[in-house]
Amino acid sequence: MSDAYEIRLQGHLDRRWATWFDGLNLTVEPDGTTVISGHVADQAALHGLLDKVRDLGLPLISVTRQPQAGTPYPDGTSTHARRTP
Repeated sequence: MSDAYEIRLQGHLDRRWATWFDGLNLTVEPDGTTVISGHVADQAALHGLLDKVRDLGLPLISVTRQPQAGTPYPDGTSTHARRTP
């Protein structure tokens, strides 16, 4: 099973770049950032994706692994049970 990631970059990328990022979702945010998100097959694929980000020359803000439904948090709750305020 693949993990989902969210990669946040400073600057805006046109949605046509989604093809270059293996069909991942590109979301342009009003705060001047672009979020690349979706499932990544494995760690090698994640590193390849980060290499592409480096090649663009846009500053990397963050890389966040998104928990899958049912994944336990350290407090014992799971992602499908936890609510955000």
